[in-house]
Amino acid sequence: MTRQPKGISLPRRTFCTGSLSLAALGPFALSACNAGGDSSSPSNATPAESVQPAPPAAVAPPAQPTPAAEPAQPVPPADSGQTTQPVSGRIFVHPGLLHTEADFIRMRDKVKAGAQPWLDGWNALLGTGRSHLNNSPRPLQTVIRGGTDSNFAQMYIDIARTYQLAVRWKVSEDKAYADKAVEFLNAWSSTLTTITGNADRFLAAGIYGFQFANAAEIMRTYPGWAAADLKRFQDMMLNVFYPLSHQFLTGHNGSDITNYWANWDQCNLAAILAIGVLCDREDLYNEAVSYYKTGRGNGASSQAVPFIHPGYLGQWQESSRDQGHCTLGIGLAGVFCEMAWNQGDDFYGYDNNRFLAGAEYVAKSNLNDASGNPYYTSMPFDTYINRQGTGTGISPAGLPSIRPVWEMIYNHYVNRRGVAAPFTAQMAARVRAEGDGNNGDQLGVGTLTFTRDAKAAGGAPSGLTARLVGGKVELSWWGAAGATSYNVLRATTPGGPYATVASGISGLLTYTDSGMAPSTYYYAVTAQSPAGTSAKSNEAKVITAVSPHVLLGFNEVQGTTAQDTSGNGRHASLPNGGQWVVGKKGNAVALDGVDDYVALPVALMDGLADFSIAAWVFWDGGRTWTRIFDFGSGTTQYMFLTPQAGGGGLRFTINLTNGWGDQSLSSATLPAGQWVHVAVTLSGTTGTLYVNGSAVATNSQMTHAPFRMRSGTQNWLGRSQYSADPYFNGKIDDFRIYNGALSAAEVAALAS
Repeated sequence: MTRQPKGISLPRRTFCTGSLSLAALGPFALSACNAGGDSSSPSNATPAESVQPAPPAAVAPPAQPTPAAEPAQPVPPADSGQTTQPVSGRIFVHPGLLHTEADFIRMRDKVKAGAQPWLDGWNALLGTGRSHLNNSPRPLQTVIRGGTDSNFAQMYIDIARTYQLAVRWKVSEDKAYADKAVEFLNAWSSTLTTITGNADRFLAAGIYGFQFANAAEIMRTYPGWAAADLKRFQDMMLNVFYPLSHQFLTGHNGSDITNYWANWDQCNLAAILAIGVLCDREDLYNEAVSYYKTGRGNGASSQAVPFIHPGYLGQWQESSRDQGHCTLGIGLAGVFCEMAWNQGDDFYGYDNNRFLAGAEYVAKSNLNDASGNPYYTSMPFDTYINRQGTGTGISPAGLPSIRPVWEMIYNHYVNRRGVAAPFTAQMAARVRAEGDGNNGDQLGVGTLTFTRDAKAAGGAPSGLTARLVGGKVELSWWGAAGATSYNVLRATTPGGPYATVASGISGLLTYTDSGMAPSTYYYAVTAQSPAGTSAKSNEAKVITAVSPHVLLGFNEVQGTTAQDTSGNGRHASLPNGGQWVVGKKGNAVALDGVDDYVALPVALMDGLADFSIAAWVFWDGGRTWTRIFDFGSGTTQYMFLTPQAGGGGLRFTINLTNGWGDQSLSSATLPAGQWVHVAVTLSGTTGTLYVNGSAVATNSQMTHAPFRMRSGTQNWLGRSQYSADPYFNGKIDDFRIYNGALSAAEVAALAS
């Protein structure tokens, strides 16, 4: 997907979830992130906050890489005002954080025309009182957030003034406001040397870092801001703000990776990305992008939205905490996506609009139905466990949280992309016209800055998925803006002909199909709107019969490749060797327990809901936590089978949260020194563990199917995601993975 912004040709990068491998504000209090004035940290702080290590020495930003040969630059039109800078092969767009020059042209034209809601947004900007020329900067040498002598409000008020002055200049074209904004930028860059405090210093670096960078990014095109002054400001961002944000994302203040809630990561991701653009530092920009996709912390994409319910309601990481922090996180993640979008990268659409799923969930949590009943009381929730405890439902604390962050998200999905976002739309309407919130948590004024003309109705649904769940086909899709209902179509051949199996679907966009003969089916969805019936969505394929996904017989006699005989081409390799020996059925692979393992392809389990895994295993015994198999992408998300867990026995586990909240099946330790058949099946939410054809454990609360994990990059037999765990010592034969859950009789037949 590409987009052509005014003035420059900008290819848009889209990302698959497996394409690139690489917080607590007081656990349930709002004062540390919603502070007005000089409030201090909450008294009920998390352990990482209550015992504060001394602030470490400043971390120097990574050395700037040697620039590659300068690429040819597209030349913006003379009237565009758009500038670009090449760094290490990347051309950054300037201005290109939350707003581009094309955005300012739109704002200016709409306000001049008296168009709504832009005019109301303009008046909301004027009404905050922060863009007046009689304000003067109040720079500090040392900013303190958290602990004693906090003074951070003085900084965030000045940042809000700078940003709003910059926006007012761009819309009004009155240079007096530009000069005043420059006065603020220069005062702070010539004074600020340190940000400190307790753990909240990382929040200050993140939240105020991305905000200050945005103000400067607007002003960098103003001829009245001297190049030397811009350079001094960039140096301040690199030497005062960036080191703290980098330090937090790499060390999390020395705490467990799950101790800090999503918003801590998200504000620092936004800061690093914004500083990367402002300072033309591709290395910083890529640092933020990489973490968002594959980072372990709670602000990474898969961790911020850890569970997506049917109909694409994406449970937010802080939903069981309180709603103030949920809406804070939504605003911060939206800022990250918008800034990246303006640099050509689509994280709004990443992982099938995963962020929108989270935004819709949080928006709905803060709204009532037509009868005035809160939605949150009947919304789905998957038990969530991390360092902070166990969440069993959506928290009503802080309801409703009304933050000026929704216009940006609503206007991207609905008016820019034509994707329906009904609850986000309701929240945007409720906040309109957005001010700045008067608390430093967000820049706000989005009704003016983000509103776009609506797209015409009639677009097609998108993002359709079809999965075999409990033996039935579960469909979910994204709606089209302006649609009133949807039709579900099914075919037995790709591309049709289709039969309509359901129509008139509205509300939650999901449908469960069942009762068909086991076969392969193809689904599509169309939308109904005043414009008529739309084109079809993408087509989604599902196999309802239990079918081989991987079949490794291990009957090779030489070489380091094990052939997948399922016909799916998922061949395996032996990176460090291994031996072909006599097995239970023909040959087997023997692993030495030192460094031998079998590597299966990336994305091995992607898309699987119901599944079966079976193998013959000869374990030499003696060591806990060795793996028969372990599929995942590191220690953040994985699924494994071990013959003996520490303090336990045979165990299958699937985990989505950095080792917290295991969903498991356990039995007696696997017998050593003999061939044993093991199997695991999942049908819907019911998991079953088999030994020698007999069920030895069942768990009916297993909601974490493989498709919910990140795309697996480390899919191994005989090796653990955890480097300290021992390699498997023994033999493995007839390893099988199936799409769908084998019956007890079918498992028994494999074990016979």
